[in-house]
Amino acid sequence: MLEEVERWLSTRSWSVTDRPLHQILAAKQRTGQSVSVVLPALNEEETVGDIVAIIRHDLMQQTPLVDEIVVVDSGSTDRTSEVAAAAGARVVHRDDVLPRIPAVPGKGEVLWRSLLVTEGDIVCFIDADLKEFSSDFVSGIVGPLLTDPDVDLVKGMYDRPLAGTAGQGGRVTELMARPLLNMHWPQLAGFVQPLGGEYAARRSLLEQLPFPVGYGVELGMLVDALHLVGLDALAQVDVGVRKHRHQDGQALGRMAAAIYRTAQLRLARGHLVRPSLTQFERGEEGFEPRTYSVDTEERPPMAEIAEYAARRVA
Repeated sequence: MLEEVERWLSTRSWSVTDRPLHQILAAKQRTGQSVSVVLPALNEEETVGDIVAIIRHDLMQQTPLVDEIVVVDSGSTDRTSEVAAAAGARVVHRDDVLPRIPAVPGKGEVLWRSLLVTEGDIVCFIDADLKEFSSDFVSGIVGPLLTDPDVDLVKGMYDRPLAGTAGQGGRVTELMARPLLNMHWPQLAGFVQPLGGEYAARRSLLEQLPFPVGYGVELGMLVDALHLVGLDALAQVDVGVRKHRHQDGQALGRMAAAIYRTAQLRLARGHLVRPSLTQFERGEEGFEPRTYSVDTEERPPMAEIAEYAARRVA
């Protein structure tokens, strides 16, 4: 491992217990910074309500750390919006944000648009499919941003059990993202969960970053932030254990393809001859091919969007 990464691990990797809640709150009150929590959601009625309710109870009612909770629904066909609103979130529908630009499917698309409908100086992203959720996920990753002005982005790190076995979750991380980062961006080799969906950043950074519209958003954001603000402005916090709904192998294959494409664009900004992925499913007559397009579109930095600039002036 690079000496720079070893040093970074000792100075920019923390535990949630390193910053007690009262210390974080005191820093928030002293600096006057506001905090928005964003949950991108697609058919998460079983889990989104509990997550919102816990954040609202622990970090708004008991301790005024979070200023707003926004659930951005990206086209759910279940009761995600109703459940989230009942739990106390402000629910925004993806297609209602910046309608001038037609929305496309993808997690990154939702995160990008969330910058237009939130106000916080610090924006914290939390996946909406987490089970046995703890508000430590929010306070842990927001804490360094409130207490250390030199930190611009904080990723959560955690154990990811799979089928009851510790350390077996995060298959795309281990098979695709970690090898890519170690080979091409070795400064980022110290991140335990580079693809994790729980992270927070200063708005001043997020508005300068392009957002891959799909699953490549986390890797793209990490790489772009490294180049924009440097390794010492990035950090990670151990928040315990992350339990969530796992996807099947073929879905993970499509995720891996999108992540590879995101990396490829950053390596060369070159042309991909065939931005698609063919997988196989057994049918009545044997294995049948299924071809999926790979996310290749990226949204520009939000600072370049006229509506966002106009809102800031107002």
